[in-house]
Amino acid sequence: MVILGLNAYHGDSSACIAVDGKLVAAVEEERFTRIKHWAGIPAESVKYCLAEAGVSLKDVDHIAINRNPGANAARKAIYALSKRPSARLVASRFRNASKISGVKAALCAALGTDVAQMKAAVHNVEHHIAHLASSFYVSPFERAAVVSVDGFGDFVGAMWGVANGNKIKVDRRIFFPHSLGLFYLAFTQYLGFMNYGDEYKVMGLAAYGQPEYMEEMRKIVRTTGDGGFVLDLEYFTHHKEGAAMTWEGGEPKMGPVFSGRLEKLFGPARKKEEPLEQRHKNMAASLQKRYEEVLFHILNRVQKSTGLSALALAGGCAMNSLANGKIFANTGFKDIYIQPAAGDAGGAIGAAYYVWNHLLGKGRSFVLEKPYLGPEYGNDAIERLLKENGERLKAEKCAIGRIGDTEALCRETAQAISEGKVVGWFQGRVEWGPRALGNRSIVGDPRRADMKEILNLKIKRRESFRPFAPSIHNDATRDYFETDYPDPFMLKVYKIRDEKRGIIPAVTHADGTGRLQTVRRQDNPRYWQLIEEFRKIAGVPVILNTSFNENEPIVCKPSEALECFLRTKMDVLVLNDFLIKRT
Repeated sequence: MVILGLNAYHGDSSACIAVDGKLVAAVEEERFTRIKHWAGIPAESVKYCLAEAGVSLKDVDHIAINRNPGANAARKAIYALSKRPSARLVASRFRNASKISGVKAALCAALGTDVAQMKAAVHNVEHHIAHLASSFYVSPFERAAVVSVDGFGDFVGAMWGVANGNKIKVDRRIFFPHSLGLFYLAFTQYLGFMNYGDEYKVMGLAAYGQPEYMEEMRKIVRTTGDGGFVLDLEYFTHHKEGAAMTWEGGEPKMGPVFSGRLEKLFGPARKKEEPLEQRHKNMAASLQKRYEEVLFHILNRVQKSTGLSALALAGGCAMNSLANGKIFANTGFKDIYIQPAAGDAGGAIGAAYYVWNHLLGKGRSFVLEKPYLGPEYGNDAIERLLKENGERLKAEKCAIGRIGDTEALCRETAQAISEGKVVGWFQGRVEWGPRALGNRSIVGDPRRADMKEILNLKIKRRESFRPFAPSIHNDATRDYFETDYPDPFMLKVYKIRDEKRGIIPAVTHADGTGRLQTVRRQDNPRYWQLIEEFRKIAGVPVILNTSFNENEPIVCKPSEALECFLRTKMDVLVLNDFLIKRT
């Protein structure tokens, strides 16, 4: 049984393929197009997934997409009749819905397959149900509370319920125009971060501010007694005018969603080129705190009503690692699972596994423990690449070596890290989701207080307030973090112990926290060994980890890693068994 899952005509377009219930491959389209958050039909991702599974499009039994334009039709009709949204908003929704209904034909056209030869049934799975399924059905839980929070999808901003075995029961939907994701987006734009997906920058900025605007924030989004929330719509425009959106064939773009009333309350919105003042940092801190208050309000209601201690969390807001790291302290949940692509890309997995489990009634047998589901490149391809670029590497005074012994390779790389070198680390299959988790990473010494400045100067060229993450041996977590709970996907921020903050300052945020990635030997033996060799040298089972890119999607191919190395001031590049050093 072959199921192809899709997130199409939306930001972070992606595809996955499951064969007899096992997830064989999953990847975002941006890794191939090299355009961040690419929106459209994920043709290259589908090609890769089919090749990895050893099948053609004609062999696919089911195609599942994480959108159902027919969902919540009555609610949409009532809203349109009572609120009279702009003609532009209505037309844009119709255009997007028509694309979703034509996915099968679009796929066939992109892959050169005759649609008449396709046997696959197409399943439209409601957006937030796909989110819930994306987390629960690949989690280790047999029964759990399930919660999805994001911007909007199929006229819903949040959804929660209970999942048991291979069934999901929805208890509550928060309908358009109310959305925590849109609340966060509005302030992200107000603070001058206008690119799609810039919310993570505001999370980083929040550590430098004080939440002095809580009275205002609590007026803009209010909690309700039934566990829900409502926006004060006077501060937003999406419900009347809609937001200008581009969802096809390139970088997704969204126009402003905040109204003039927000500027009357807080002053003029910051322009991108203007400096960040303390009031902007305080607003980021206030926004983050209010988001957390509302999220915990939802989660506590769900936990108390279900009596369950396990939570499967999904949706774009589940990428808010600051809030995720506080769930244990602020709710009754004792176990949490969030899959690595919790946002819209993950809807591809959710749609596929909803079909396998809920619609087809198959048994659950797969747990997503490792995120390495994308393309992989062998040593032969890398050797050819290095030969083709021999003159360029010679001009850059690079020495090339090949070390077939993993321990020796990791030892030499760890030595370079301990000397303050910046290392590009390229191994195995591409990670699923937006985080670099040890296969497409730039790594460095967490003990150096100046490492953040070194990385931003040599490689990243990004805002100084944005933090880097610690990758740590799983069994050492309790020694460095106040919360001892594994997170292999880097989706939770926890307090670093007071006595350790001075030891690993490069990965310690301004507020004493760190965005944790725990590494088990069985999940990624080579990355684990790199950390182990660094531990032997430095006495610290932690290395600094950031994504292998320079203001672009994370590198996918060896050629992209090499180009990034050559155009930056990176010191060392490790491509599988090959080690390239600037001398």
